[in-house]
Amino acid sequence: MSDQLVATAAVETDAAPRYAKQLASHLGRKAEFVEEEAGTRLVLPFGDCLLVPGDAVLVMTASASDQETLDRVTQVVGSHLERFGQRNELVVAWQRQS
Repeated sequence: MSDQLVATAAVETDAAPRYAKQLASHLGRKAEFVEEEAGTRLVLPFGDCLLVPGDAVLVMTASASDQETLDRVTQVVGSHLERFGQRNELVVAWQRQS
């Protein structure tokens, strides 16, 4: 797992659990989602993303085997969340972890 590239986004929202559930439900049509102790992991055919809802933040941690695939994971998950949270002006800003 150490060869995985990782990017994280912390999106401020009072509805973090609802957005995590909505993402899992929507993306679950094309991907598997797994409930873990820390949160919900979306297992996409090309990478994965752990969704961890907090009191006022949804933390998303995406991982993939290469930069192109990581970009795809962050684009898919981030664009869906921004669309779902358009009314609340949610913005997803991913930070690459080293």
